[in-house]
Amino acid sequence: MKFALFGKKDVSLFIIMLIWILVIIGVVSFTLKTSTVSADRRLPVYSVDTAEKTVALTFNCAWDDKGLDELLSLLESESIRCTFFFVGEFAEKYPEAVRKIYNKGHETGNHSMHHKDPVKQEFADILSDINACNELLFFITGTKPTLYRAPSGSYDNKTVEAAESLGMTAVQWDVDSIDWKDPSPEKIISRVTDKVTNGSIILFHLGKENTLEALPEIIKLLKKEGYSFSKVSDMLLTGDIYLDGSGRQKTKE
Repeated sequence: MKFALFGKKDVSLFIIMLIWILVIIGVVSFTLKTSTVSADRRLPVYSVDTAEKTVALTFNCAWDDKGLDELLSLLESESIRCTFFFVGEFAEKYPEAVRKIYNKGHETGNHSMHHKDPVKQEFADILSDINACNELLFFITGTKPTLYRAPSGSYDNKTVEAAESLGMTAVQWDVDSIDWKDPSPEKIISRVTDKVTNGSIILFHLGKENTLEALPEIIKLLKKEGYSFSKVSDMLLTGDIYLDGSGRQKTKE
């Protein structure tokens, strides 16, 4: 006598159920993995959560010092102090420009020594690169930077951790003027003024003519809306703080 434990219909149902179980296990596993990666992800500061209508103008210095005197004159006339992030190779080529910016009361930040993508580098190489730029800027100004901005805004956990291991704060931006794309002054003006909010960190670049044309109007419009201007380090929060998922620095309640 022969016994069939499962009929053809039962086997088909079993296979279907098994497939669904495997799919569910895969989805749950992926979700848990994604959540863990998200929770462990390290972020730079993109903006600051503040009730004050304060923003920070920042300038990356990587190409040349074209228009520097005009820029510094504008900032002086508007009583604005801001933060300049220097590539070490720029500082080597234009040490007097760096010194002039520093002597005008602006903040000097580190934008790497060679402007290489840190994501593609080992931790030790990132440290070496940041340190080289720090030492050069210290030699020129007598002050070591406390802020680091990754080249091209490219970063990963080890990039942020490298900066923090040197006692520095990694900083990005939440408003990109896109002046590096050479848009019209009008485009720069609208892009910045439309996106700015309390605690915004705004990205510009030294050496862009359209930026110089746009800045007076940007400053005028933002002042009209009640905004004041600050160096990044003066705007950062202190005490028990954290970064939300967008990189906005907040105080724990």
